[in-house]
Amino acid sequence: MRQNHLIDLDDLSKAQWEQIVELAIRISKSPEKYTEHCKNKIMATLFFEPSTRTQNSFQTAMLRLGGSIIGFDNPQNSSVSKGETLADTIRIMSSYADIIAMRHPVEGAALAGAQYSSCPLINAGDGGHLHPTQTLTDLVTLANELGDLNHITIGFCGDLKNGRTVHSLIKALSYYEKTHFVLISTDELTLPQRFKNVITASGCTYEEIYSLEKAIGSLDVLYMTRIQRERFSSEALYQSQKDVYVLDTEKLKLARPDLKILHPLPRVDEITTDVDHDPRALYFKQAKYGVYARMALIITLLESASKEEILKGDADKDRRCPNPHCITNIETYLSPSFLSDGQATFCEYCDTPVE
Repeated sequence: MRQNHLIDLDDLSKAQWEQIVELAIRISKSPEKYTEHCKNKIMATLFFEPSTRTQNSFQTAMLRLGGSIIGFDNPQNSSVSKGETLADTIRIMSSYADIIAMRHPVEGAALAGAQYSSCPLINAGDGGHLHPTQTLTDLVTLANELGDLNHITIGFCGDLKNGRTVHSLIKALSYYEKTHFVLISTDELTLPQRFKNVITASGCTYEEIYSLEKAIGSLDVLYMTRIQRERFSSEALYQSQKDVYVLDTEKLKLARPDLKILHPLPRVDEITTDVDHDPRALYFKQAKYGVYARMALIITLLESASKEEILKGDADKDRRCPNPHCITNIETYLSPSFLSDGQATFCEYCDTPVE
């Protein structure tokens, strides 16, 4: 991992994240054994954009481990509103806390923050980029509900373009044998090519389809997502997309009896409330698994002695990332850094391809 931070699930080997998943399952079965594991430790939750589940899940996890919490859930209540840089905010808060969980609306912000943190930093979501702790939550849920994660067919439905939970989980499940991905979206919200490349390079397979009704009968898992108003450039474009995919009891008649329905939440209107009573609906149970996943992660990072470099690419002050929402184009004191996979070059911060 990048020192003892978690920016991307790729910072961990498959064996390492499976150890975290196994620990989370043990905690879920005997939570009383871990009530003083983080006694006298402090977590700073720095949320630069709104959150209900992720923020409170982290706080609950730390409190259940016997620790304490500080932080903010609105940057207007912090020195950010006065123009303080991300680097300075992290320098200060990491001197107060033993571990940080940070959510930020700008892609690559977590990697930027980790460079200035003197304690472990967890990416709790950076723009439309990544959300590794939601992926750990999803993996804990699937491990509990399915057992074996090899040879599954999983459908992702909705906003596959901007969905950081989708991007992270696709990358993780590509490490398992013969995962088949069914990508259900409109042309405007299709999965970015770089994540399709991840699937292909891993030896897994995918198909793209417009119709949820046509896809649902073949799935072991259906991962529904919200059409995210905050990621659209205009209200008109959002309105044209928001009601295309709605899971209801009529569509569930076409599904297998052992289908597992997941959703990272919050739900708006893409799953009707009558589906909540179906035993195949796991999304509220999934949210509870998230506390155990984050408890296991906190324990693991606080005990880690990893010393790997944070940045792994080549710094280039004369080259800019083409993504205007990349942290390097907003906090301009940061030197852009680029990685190559042998075929293309990417911004290390936000994974945007560079010409």
